[in-house]
Amino acid sequence: DLVNKVFVFPRATNDSHVVLRAKPEQPLQNFTLCLWSYTDLTRPHGLFSYATKAQDNDILLFKPQPGEYRLYVGGEFVAFRVPEGVVASEHVCASWESTTGIVGFWLNGKPWPRKGLQRGYTVGAEAAILLGQDQDAFGGGFDAQKSFVGEMCSVYMWDTGISTLGVMAAMDNRPANTPIFGWRNFPHTTMGEVYLKP
Repeated sequence: DLVNKVFVFPRATNDSHVVLRAKPEQPLQNFTLCLWSYTDLTRPHGLFSYATKAQDNDILLFKPQPGEYRLYVGGEFVAFRVPEGVVASEHVCASWESTTGIVGFWLNGKPWPRKGLQRGYTVGAEAAILLGQDQDAFGGGFDAQKSFVGEMCSVYMWDTGISTLGVMAAMDNRPANTPIFGWRNFPHTTMGEVYLKP
């Protein structure tokens, strides 16, 4: 249970990341991903990377610049423009459903207009799942210039969609539905320079 703790990624490296040891039991037709991040980076960086042997960006939450988030599914992405403000922690949730391809996106609990991506696709279950890097190969292929520097917490993933009420619950570490993995039960291994701090 990691409630009231954060992962600190203190500097750019090509090896520091957090490996998640929980996996989906079957391929994903739907998913939701939520996390808090806090950074002053202005360069591109990977937040959450879910790679399969067939596709290194099967799911990727990526921030190419302040004011934009990208969600990749099966190697293709949709972008969401967000306000550039003072450096503040940001809570992001993204959901995707295969039957329609609809992507939902929430920033700090507020829903953005939905977009579409990869209708009919299935995300593989045999995955390398990690935080703080962008995988360009299964479980590796990291680039320090795309690494995350900052703090991250309250990471959740479900094999279902989510409502705005569900997003608000996840922001407070009170998830309405049982996740594949979540901050209250987060089996992980830290690699390189990543520290778990109060």
